Amino acid sequence: MQRYIICLLLTIFSLQLLGAQELAQGEFTFNEYLGYIKKYHPLVKQANLEINKAQASLMAARGGFDPKIEVDFDQKQFKGSEYYSILNSSFKIPTWYGIEVKAGFDNSEGVYLNPQNTMPNQGLTSLGITVPLGQGLFINQRMADLRAAKLQLQQSQAERRLRASLVLYDAAAAYFNWKRSYNEVQLYSNYLEFARVRYNGVLKLIEQGDKPAIDSIETGITVRNRELSLEDAKLKLAKARLELSNFLWIEDVPVELREDMVPEENLLVTVQETLRLNTIPGSISLDGHPKLQSLQNKLDMLEVERRLKANMLLPRIDVGYHYISEPSAFDNYRFQDYKFGLNFSFPIFLRKERGGLRLAKLKIQDMQLELGQERLMLQNKINAQQTEIESLQKQKAIIDALVKDYNTMLTSEERLFSFGESSIFLINTRENNVVSSRLQQIMIENRYFMSNAELFKILANPD
Repeated sequence: MQRYIICLLLTIFSLQLLGAQELAQGEFTFNEYLGYIKKYHPLVKQANLEINKAQASLMAARGGFDPKIEVDFDQKQFKGSEYYSILNSSFKIPTWYGIEVKAGFDNSEGVYLNPQNTMPNQGLTSLGITVPLGQGLFINQRMADLRAAKLQLQQSQAERRLRASLVLYDAAAAYFNWKRSYNEVQLYSNYLEFARVRYNGVLKLIEQGDKPAIDSIETGITVRNRELSLEDAKLKLAKARLELSNFLWIEDVPVELREDMVPEENLLVTVQETLRLNTIPGSISLDGHPKLQSLQNKLDMLEVERRLKANMLLPRIDVGYHYISEPSAFDNYRFQDYKFGLNFSFPIFLRKERGGLRLAKLKIQDMQLELGQERLMLQNKINAQQTEIESLQKQKAIIDALVKDYNTMLTSEERLFSFGESSIFLINTRENNVVSSRLQQIMIENRYFMSNAELFKILANPD
């Protein structure tokens, strides 16, 4: 037992090491990241279980048409006398349109046997059918359950796509947040280094008497502000890395993202291709959207229910005919040897049936309104999201030009400072403008990524 436990622990540990090795190779691309989510994430697997549940329900519904063997044996013995011994056995085959085929064998004997149960010594065989001429001919509960189970299978496939899309959206948001935090850390690290170099340079100029001592205070304040901003950015990055690790699994083992992993550098170029948004036509058809498919399947199931309720308005008329014969004379057909049955029932006022039908129609109307409203909302959401993506692309071009201009101004100010024609205050002002514009650039990039993720979630096409 201990050996088994040790082997199990070693296996789990090796899987963790394997995951760490696979996720510790420098750049962790967005496409690779989503590949892990689709293949290993428990919530994606859980979404796939809905299809298995629907398949099991479909199997159970098909069981309503399974052939059935029935045996009924009843015997009474009292004071050494066999009062009666009655055997009724049958083999029933339900068919689609409510028609039931039945083959049977009956035998009976005894001193006090009911005369209607008296049979030849070899018993009697029978073969016949029961046909519903009113309720149950064109639709019955078995047929309705099977149709509903088939529609439920289609609905579960649509629901799986919706749930998987939500998981992938949340995972993508965590990745974009990680990239944003990483870029901010890189930004503050670079400009902290610039501030330290400038601080050391000012100290040398002060020693040489070329600059006033107050300049060291101002450059020192800039260094401390950069250190404070960098420390806060590192904290955000650590939290973003842990949030991202919530979505990383290999097999059934959670994997933690290592600190030496970096996000994809060219994500702006590849994000739409990874989310498969670059092939979307200008006019998007919503016919295959899983949300609309789910509502349509619910509408179809309500229609099945309406047909079943409408069928309940018909009278119940079941007609059965069974040919009977002794086992040895089964091939000698005699028309006069048969059993015939007729069952009839019909409610006078039909209040229950009419109320059920009216309720089913109201449910259909409600679902039709919901389907139309959902179609309109989806179309408007898609149009709004596409407009937002286009706007963010324009904003990205503007902020890129703005960052370039601010960098030019900073470079020019540093050159003037080297000639003694500028001051630390002006350089810090120019540099703060560069940092602010770069932060705004990172924010717009993150908004662009999230906007694409939003469109991906709305389209709900995770496969």
